[in-house]
Amino acid sequence: MAGRPLIGVSTYLESARWGVWELEAALLPVGYPRLVRDAGGLAAMLPPDDPAHAAAVVARLDGLVIAGGPDVDPARYGAAREPRTGPEARERDSWELALIDAALASGTPLLGICRGMQLLNVALGGTLVQHIEGHAEVVGVFGRHTVKPVPGSLYAGLVPEETSVPAYHHQSVDHLGSGLTASAYAADGTVEALERSGPGWVLGVQWHPEMDDDVRVMRGLVRAAAAA
Repeated sequence: MAGRPLIGVSTYLESARWGVWELEAALLPVGYPRLVRDAGGLAAMLPPDDPAHAAAVVARLDGLVIAGGPDVDPARYGAAREPRTGPEARERDSWELALIDAALASGTPLLGICRGMQLLNVALGGTLVQHIEGHAEVVGVFGRHTVKPVPGSLYAGLVPEETSVPAYHHQSVDHLGSGLTASAYAADGTVEALERSGPGWVLGVQWHPEMDDDVRVMRGLVRAAAAA
């Protein structure tokens, strides 16, 4: 394992039960560290912390993943809360936005997954659609749909063909943030991947690669982290 880049992955804070215990826990679906490992990296869990510590944390990492999770607070992008938007996760929003800012400032390779892609868009001044149909059809069950890469994009360089991906989300990117471009779309026009133009490795995907066996997106992050 020597020489493998260290990839930090943001986590949930949730009430959890194991053995005789029911306590607040830092949780991360095992698919994330497994995907990092299979792509050649070492995974480190990053539970919510004081945003003032984000730059120091990112400085110790070779790469950063902002994981999926709850809806982003609409106040973060200047919108009123709509009825189908989920509960606030203010602590996680603050921590992950600080991690994203630190990664962008330092040039640390960054991958946003589902919520992580949406939060990357918000961090750079973009907005979200608070509810769409057809991308989370059964509660608690990942569906699948196809995504088509934009030729010449960073994402297309990793996955050049149209592919079927596991997805579970009811929000999506609306207006793109500053410096971001769409690099993949679903058949209904939903932005499924975005990336930052210019130097550095910054990519967001709307689906959940940790729920699949295709390591190409994560391998792209790991290779960028190793080269940084």
